[in-house]
Amino acid sequence: MITIIHKIRLLEIAAAPAFETWVETTDYAACPDLPSVRMFDVHRVSLETIAPFHYIEVIRVDSREAFEEDMRSPVFAGLVADFSKMAEVVEEVEGEQLGAGYRSP
Repeated sequence: MITIIHKIRLLEIAAAPAFETWVETTDYAACPDLPSVRMFDVHRVSLETIAPFHYIEVIRVDSREAFEEDMRSPVFAGLVADFSKMAEVVEEVEGEQLGAGYRSP
C-alpha cells in the first residue's frame, strides 16, 4: 500500500469554512469513483494565517500507477479545478507501508 501525504495551504484563510465543507461534501464523496483510492482523509493542522500549511490530506492507494490513471479521469479533473480555487499543495511525501501496521481491536 502506498501512502501519499499532501501539505495544503489555503490561498486565503477566510476560505477555511468553504474548503472544509467542500472536503466533506464533494472531495470525500468522489472517492468511490476513484478505484485506486483505499483511504482518504483531510486533517486541519492550523488556521493561523502565517502557518506554512493549514491542512494535511492522507491518501492510501494500492499503486501509484493506478492512482495516476485515476488522476486522468474527469472526476479527478473536477476535484483539482475546485481545489485550485481555494488551496494549493505545498509539499508532497510518498511512502510504502511496512507490514500490516497496527489497528486498534
